[in-house]
Amino acid sequence: MLTEYVDTFVNWLRVEKGYSEHTVNGYHRDVLSLIGFIGDQTDLPDLTTELMRSYVYSLYSINSASSVARKLGNLGAFDETLSIAGPKIGKYIPVFLTVDEVFNLLEEPGENDSFAVRDKAIMELIYSTGMRVSELVSRNINDLDFETGMVRVKGKGAKERLVPFGRTAADAMYTYFPTRENLLLARVARGRTVDKNAVFLNSRGARLTVRSVERLIKMYGERAGLTVTVTPHALRHSFATHLLEMGADLRVVQELLGHVSLSTTQKYTHLNMDHLTRVYDAAHPLAKKDEG
Repeated sequence: MLTEYVDTFVNWLRVEKGYSEHTVNGYHRDVLSLIGFIGDQTDLPDLTTELMRSYVYSLYSINSASSVARKLGNLGAFDETLSIAGPKIGKYIPVFLTVDEVFNLLEEPGENDSFAVRDKAIMELIYSTGMRVSELVSRNINDLDFETGMVRVKGKGAKERLVPFGRTAADAMYTYFPTRENLLLARVARGRTVDKNAVFLNSRGARLTVRSVERLIKMYGERAGLTVTVTPHALRHSFATHLLEMGADLRVVQELLGHVSLSTTQKYTHLNMDHLTRVYDAAHPLAKKDEG
């Protein structure tokens, strides 16, 4: 029966693949969803193409095409015989900010914001390194090496990489550290357990969450009057796009972002080419149409 394989699959994801608990839970839910649809007495040989298609059709009533595609991909990892053609997904174009928009965003935290120095340090570090928001909130103090200007990042699949961060980000971090120390001391005074390793803390002195970072960056983006919804991922995309616009090698950007496949990084080349085309059209005399 399918249920006999689930625990082994989950353990394989944790131990062999090194996936985070959040990712493992996602795979687990998708496998249990299939079992709930077909019945727990069904074995792998009983999963016909027709039965799998019926399951896919049932997913469409409550899921988007991208969600259906992700669920089918997870089931394919559970057993390749479960693979079935999923919905075609439109090409994803990353949202990114212009350099001026990023600078406006970074200047938004002000004296009226309770955690302005922390929030500025967060945004400076994301834009300086391109790390994912999940990587940011899980960073510990000993991951930061200010002497070399490098931060150790543990990405997807528990793979580690070293990413440089600039002087501006370092200065923002130094400015934030006294606030961090005060938050830790206040938490100790309240008799609460303290995570002395966490870099970014909330108002209660506990490690900041992904959701909190998403909320604060969205708020600053709205206050800055930006036309797009600003997310931590938009800052990550901006980091990659701006590097390529300045002539960085694609494989270097791949390494900095922690992408396993170069094809994942290549989506930024389309953005880069759009930028080059606009510059060419604006600057090259032969690119302009004869209006006479």
